[in-house]
Amino acid sequence: MTTRLGSLSLIVPEYDSAIAFYCGQMGFELVADIDQGRKRWVEVRPPAGGPTLVLARADNATQAEAIGQQGAGRVWLFLHTDDFAQDHARLSAAEGVTFEEEPRVEPYGTVAVFRDLFGNRWDLIQKT
Repeated sequence: MTTRLGSLSLIVPEYDSAIAFYCGQMGFELVADIDQGRKRWVEVRPPAGGPTLVLARADNATQAEAIGQQGAGRVWLFLHTDDFAQDHARLSAAEGVTFEEEPRVEPYGTVAVFRDLFGNRWDLIQKT
C-alpha cells in the first residue's frame, strides 16, 4: 500500500474571502469549489503543487475561536520556495501577509516567519 499526505484542513471564517486571499495574495490555485448544500468543499494549492488546503468554514463558536490558532501559536504551515528573495518580496507586498521577522539563515535553509490574513503562522523556506 502506498499512502501520502493529500490535504490539510484550514478553518476560515468564510469561503469567498479565504479563496480571494489564498488564490489572490498568496498565489495559490483553486483546485475545487463544490457546493454541498450547507457547506462547500474548497481546495487550494500552491502553484508548484503539493498537498492541498481544504478551506473549512467555521460552523460554531469553538471552530471560530480556532481560526488562526490551529498551530497553538506555533508555525505549522511551511511554504517551500526555490527563490526565497522573489517570494519574500512578493508576499511582503501582499495585503494580509505580515512577516514577523527578517529572513534568517539556518542550517536547513533560509527562512522567515509570516502570518496570513487569518493569523496562521507560516514559514517561507528555501531549503539548502
